Amino acid sequence: SSAETKWKDHAETVIIGGGCVGVSLAYHLAKAGMRDVVLLEKSELTAGSTWHAAGLTTYFHPGINLKKIHYDSIKLYEKLEEETGQVVGFHQPGSIRIATTPVRVDEFKYQMTRTGWHATEQYIIGPEKIQEMFPLLNMDKILAGLYNPGDGHIDPYSLTMALAAGARKYGALLKYPAPVTSLKPRSDGTWDVETPQGSLRANRIVNAAGFWAREVGKMIGLEHPLIPVQHQYVVTSTIPEVQALKRELPVLRDLEGSYYLRQERDGLLFGPYENQERMKVQDTWVTSGVPPGFGKELFESDLDRIMEHVQVAMEMVPVLQKANIINVVNGPITYSPDILPLVGPHQGLRNYWVAVGFGYGIIHAGGVGKYLSDWILQGEPPFDLIELDPNRYGKWTTTQYTEAKARESYGFNNIVGYPKEERFAGRPTQRVSGLYETLAPKCSMGFHAGWEQPHWFYRPGQDTQYRPSFRRTNWFEPVGYEYKQVMQRVGVIDLTPFGKFTIKGRDSARLLDHLLANVLPKVGFTNISHMLTPKGRVYAELTVSHQSPGEFLLITGSGSELHDLRWIEEVATRGRYDAEIRNVTEELGVLGVAGPLSRRVLQKLTSEDLSEGAFAFLQTKSFKVSSIPVTAIRISYTGKNLSRPGVCARVHTRSLSCDLAGRFLSLGSKMSLPVTARSTIVKPFQMLLPSDTMNCDTNPLEAGLDYFVKLNKPADFIGKQALKQIKAEGLTRRLVCLTLTTDDVDPEGNESVWYRGKVVGNTTSGSYSYSIQKSLAFAYVPVALSEVGQQVEVELLGKNYPATIIQEPLVLTEPARNRLKKKDRKDKT
Repeated sequence: SSAETKWKDHAETVIIGGGCVGVSLAYHLAKAGMRDVVLLEKSELTAGSTWHAAGLTTYFHPGINLKKIHYDSIKLYEKLEEETGQVVGFHQPGSIRIATTPVRVDEFKYQMTRTGWHATEQYIIGPEKIQEMFPLLNMDKILAGLYNPGDGHIDPYSLTMALAAGARKYGALLKYPAPVTSLKPRSDGTWDVETPQGSLRANRIVNAAGFWAREVGKMIGLEHPLIPVQHQYVVTSTIPEVQALKRELPVLRDLEGSYYLRQERDGLLFGPYENQERMKVQDTWVTSGVPPGFGKELFESDLDRIMEHVQVAMEMVPVLQKANIINVVNGPITYSPDILPLVGPHQGLRNYWVAVGFGYGIIHAGGVGKYLSDWILQGEPPFDLIELDPNRYGKWTTTQYTEAKARESYGFNNIVGYPKEERFAGRPTQRVSGLYETLAPKCSMGFHAGWEQPHWFYRPGQDTQYRPSFRRTNWFEPVGYEYKQVMQRVGVIDLTPFGKFTIKGRDSARLLDHLLANVLPKVGFTNISHMLTPKGRVYAELTVSHQSPGEFLLITGSGSELHDLRWIEEVATRGRYDAEIRNVTEELGVLGVAGPLSRRVLQKLTSEDLSEGAFAFLQTKSFKVSSIPVTAIRISYTGKNLSRPGVCARVHTRSLSCDLAGRFLSLGSKMSLPVTARSTIVKPFQMLLPSDTMNCDTNPLEAGLDYFVKLNKPADFIGKQALKQIKAEGLTRRLVCLTLTTDDVDPEGNESVWYRGKVVGNTTSGSYSYSIQKSLAFAYVPVALSEVGQQVEVELLGKNYPATIIQEPLVLTEPARNRLKKKDRKDKT
C-alpha cells in the first residue's frame, strides 16, 4: 500500500501492535472521524498470536457486558467483507456447549437467566436436537446443550487484512516494519515515540502489542501482569463422514473434556485446554523477554501433553479415532491473571492506554476496537467494563502471582462457573491486614483486589469446605448465625481492602466540588458522594470525610481503588488544580464495628464521649481507642474505624488493626464479614452493593440517588448538565426492591425480570434476607411497573418465581429513622 510508505511527525493516537485488536482500533477510530491515527507494527500485520489463532467466534460470555463486546465483534464481521471488499472467511454454523452432568445443566440454566434482556440469541436444547445438528456425536452421556445461533469461526489473517483495508480507507496510517524503540512522556501529556523509521509526537498511545506488551510497558517503568502460555490445536485430514455431511457442523465445546472442536474443510480441528499442572507457560519470555525476531514462528508440538483430551474427544466424536493428523499448531497466547484482557487508560501515566492480555483476541477484537474508540472520542466508556480495567492490578501483582494465576485460569477454562466463585492459586499476596494470621484458620477467605478478607466463619460441627453451588450451600447457616449476632449484639468487620485517598491543598475543596455531585461535608463530618461521567452516569460512590480545613479522606470499594484514583488524578491534572492526592490504601487498616451494642462496646475502650450528642451520625473524629490513634466515622449501619499508623505505616497499620480487633473481641464482639452484610440487603441510606447497582450503565436518578445529587449547588460538577437534561426528559426505568418467593435458590444479580410473558428488566443484586426470611433483590424495571405492590417474576435456574415490589427501607436503621422523622416534621408543617 502506498500509505505504508508515508510518515507523520504527529499523531492524535499511536497504536503499538498490528494484531487483530490493534488494527481493529485503528479501523474504528479512523471510521469515526479521528484524523492522524498511526499504527506501528514491529514486523508485519498478524505477527504474534493472531495469525495462528483457531478463530472461534461466539456470542456467549458469562460476563454481562462482555456479551456486548462479542455481539459487536460478530455484527462487524458479518458486514466487513461487503464494506472493504476483502474476503474474511467467516463461517456461522452456530455452536453447542454440551452438558454431561446435572451441575452443567444448572450452569446452563444459570446463564439462561441472564440472556433474556440481551440481544444475543441463546437456547438450551435437548439430546435429540443436538444429535440432529451434530450427527457424529456419541450421545451416551449428553444431557443437554447450550446453543448459540450465529456462532462460528473466522480466518484470523483475512479478518485482520480486511480491518487493515478499512482502516486505510478511512485515513489511518499502518506503518510496518516499525518497531517502537523508545517511549517518553512529556509534561503536557503528549508522548515522543521513537522508531528506526523516525520519531513522532503522539497525543495518546495505545499499547496493543500482544505478547510484546510487557516489553512496551517496561519502556515506561510498568510491569504489565501478562504471561505467554502455549496453546495447541490439531487439524485432521479429510474424514469421509465429515465430507459426506450436507451442512457444516456447529462448533462443539465439550466442557467436561475441556476442548473445542470444529469442522475445518472436510476434516476437524480440535483444541484442548490442559489442566494447570500439565499446561506450559513460556516463562523464559517473562524473565528474558521475547526472543528477537519471533513473529510468525511456533513452538515444538507436544502431543503427549494433550493426549488425555484427545482420548476423551475420540470417545465423544468416534470418527476422530480413524482420522490422520496433518497439522499441530502450538503457539503463544497471552494471559492475564484472571484470563480477562486489560483494556482502557492506565493509572499513573497520562494518555497511556492498553488493549492487552487477550486470551481470545479474535472474538474480542471487533468489539474492543469499537469500545475503546467510543471511549477515546467521547471521553467516557459506552458501558461499564470495570472487570477489564487495567487498574484492577497493582504493585502487589508480582510475576510469581501472575504465573500462578495464569496457570490456574488456563486450566480452569471450562470448569463450572459458580456464583461467588473463589480461586486460590497465588494467594495470599502481600496484601494482608493485621488480622489475617488470626482469622485465616477460622474462616473461608475471599479475595478482593489482592487482599484476603473473611467471607464466612466456621461453626463447630459444620462443614468447613469451600463448596460453591447454584443453590444455597454450606455457608448458608453460618452466615445466618453471624447475621443474628450482628443485628442483635455487635460485630467487628475487617474492611481494610477499602480504597483510601487523602486530598489536600489550596484547591482541594474546589477540585472535589467539581468531581462530586453532592455538596462537600463540613469540617468534622462525612457524607456519601458520587463521581459522575460527563453523560451523567455513575462512575463511583465515595465516602467523603472533611477531616480539617482543606483536607479530605475519600473511601471507595476495594475493586475500585485505582479505577477511581485514575479519574480523580485525570480531572485534577486537566483542570490544573493545586491539590495533593495520595493513595493511602495500604497505610490505613480498617475495622467496622456494627450492631445495636457497638457504641457501648466502643465506649469501654476510649475516654472519648461517644454519646449521641457528642458523636452524631455522619460525624468524624480523631481520638484514641485503647491507646491506639483512630479516625472514627459514624455512618450508615456499618461504622468505619480507621487506625492511624505511626512512622512505619504498613507495619503499624497491620499490628494496630489486629490489636484493636483483639480488644473488641475480648469484650464479647463477634467477627463478622462481607457476606453477612450482603444478607441484610436493605437500602436505608446508601446502596449496599454499589458495584452491582450503580455504574457507568446507570444514572443516579434512575438508581434512586436523588438525595445525594445536588443539582442546585453552585459548582458545575461533572455530569450536572447531562443530569438536568435526563431529568427534563423523564426516566424510562427505575431501581426497585423486590421480595421473592423461592425455595433453595436466591437471586445473585443480572437475572431477567418478567411481566406477562415478556422480559421487562433485570436484577442488579440479590441475596437471602435473614431478617424477613425471604429472598430480596434490586432490579431495574420500566417506570410504569415501578409502583409498590406491583407483581413481576424473576427467573432463577430456569424457573420464574413470583416477586413483589416493596416499600423501602425494610429495616429501620438509624439513618432511616432520622430521615422518616424529618419527613414527618415536614409533612406536619
